[in-house]
Amino acid sequence: MSNNNIDPSHLETLDRDLGRLSTLEQATSYVARPMIGLGIGLIFVVFAAILAAMVFGHANNTLVVVIAAAFGAYMALNIGANDVANNMGPAVGANALTMGGAIAIAVVFESAGALIAGGDVVSTIAKGIIAPESMGTSGAFITAMMAALLASALWVNLATWIGAPVSTTHSVVGGVMGAGIAAAGFSAVSWDKMGAIAASWVISPLLGGLIAALFLWFIKSAIIYKEDKIAAARRWVPVLVGIMGGAFATYIAVKGIKKLIKISMGDAVLIGIGAAILIWLVMIPIVRKQSEGLENRNKSLKVLFGIPLIVSAALLSFAHGANDVANAVGPLAAIVQASTTGDFTHSFGIPHWVMIIGALGISFGLFLFGPKLIKMVGNQITKLNPMRAYCVALSAAITVIVASWLGLPVSSTHIAVGGVFGVGFFREWDTERRMRKAMATVPGASRVAPEERRRRKLVRRSHFMTIVAAWLITVPAAALLSAGLFAVIRGVMGTS
Repeated sequence: MSNNNIDPSHLETLDRDLGRLSTLEQATSYVARPMIGLGIGLIFVVFAAILAAMVFGHANNTLVVVIAAAFGAYMALNIGANDVANNMGPAVGANALTMGGAIAIAVVFESAGALIAGGDVVSTIAKGIIAPESMGTSGAFITAMMAALLASALWVNLATWIGAPVSTTHSVVGGVMGAGIAAAGFSAVSWDKMGAIAASWVISPLLGGLIAALFLWFIKSAIIYKEDKIAAARRWVPVLVGIMGGAFATYIAVKGIKKLIKISMGDAVLIGIGAAILIWLVMIPIVRKQSEGLENRNKSLKVLFGIPLIVSAALLSFAHGANDVANAVGPLAAIVQASTTGDFTHSFGIPHWVMIIGALGISFGLFLFGPKLIKMVGNQITKLNPMRAYCVALSAAITVIVASWLGLPVSSTHIAVGGVFGVGFFREWDTERRMRKAMATVPGASRVAPEERRRRKLVRRSHFMTIVAAWLITVPAAALLSAGLFAVIRGVMGTS
């Protein structure tokens, strides 16, 4: 593409913007040093505690709420460090975003999602895992929620340290279940709900991986393996971007703006179809212009998927902030409700100051500790490019929509990482298939030795096993930790 008509002032503006992102990356690298990051994180936890003290003044349960606010801030930091990597990792791994750009976009959109569309009324604690009335007294309930909050935060912290992206939702569920059992016995737990969550351990990554693999297969068949790749891209990229836009419009309508407006699944699908058609029509001339002068090779195709991938990362972050901030502040809001009114059996809203702690904590956690997991998801499981990362992002949106329609409590973490696995394993299968086909056309060609086959694996098996193991033990580990902490906190506080 010719650069003769580019305004020099635009290049200067771009240079300044890139300079800002470079500065942000340097700052991120600086604060990522262990002691500095821990120090800033500790300051934020203290800030949350002081904020709670200022809000409650000299009320009877101020100390309890202050401690709970500190636990909630700690949990929010860990969600930012672990969970947000699933939204930004593919775009960073595909080089569509720098680490600094990813962090800047995620901070803005995670905070916007939490503060604008987050805080939907929590009718049951941790998705109905335990019956609050089984706790008996508000003191026992508050102790259980504090144990659950601290246990889930500690588990997510450990998972981030070993480099395993785990579900913060499942961590909170395990924490609440363990504290509920310690407080009121096994009968307090809704085992039907726990069974549905256990099923999601399998359904989420498999569905995410399958959808990502199917879209990658389509891209390879319809574009990459065609003789005229650019002509094929002009035909299909607007369609694919339209599908992505429609999926995210539906996703945001169903999951991202529940607080602002209630939209049925049917209406959300209609919104998505309308958005898909509109975006498809808009993208046709854009893709045609982008593709002018591009060489007929795979590398040229990456340009056409860059902007859709960045937009998808931003939208995933917005929806994540709207939904998963409750993992940090849901138990804290329950403690505030029980401490101020004594009522812990009915639905409750999340106060604004609690939402601010959650939003800021996620942003600080991402900025201070997020790069480690972003690199894991983006680079260290399998090699991603913009087409593969596009498939992962699209599968995340579609899988959440399908799960919501079916009423399944799926994990966004499992879906996104499952999508990365799906892309990687599909590439292995496709490479093996093409190799066998090529060898069949060469007389006397020798078969590839098993050692060579293992060397050519495109998914790192060590990371695969570490992540799957962390997924499997998240709920029981958080539950056991929470039960132990419940006993300790009850002993310290003297609650019955």
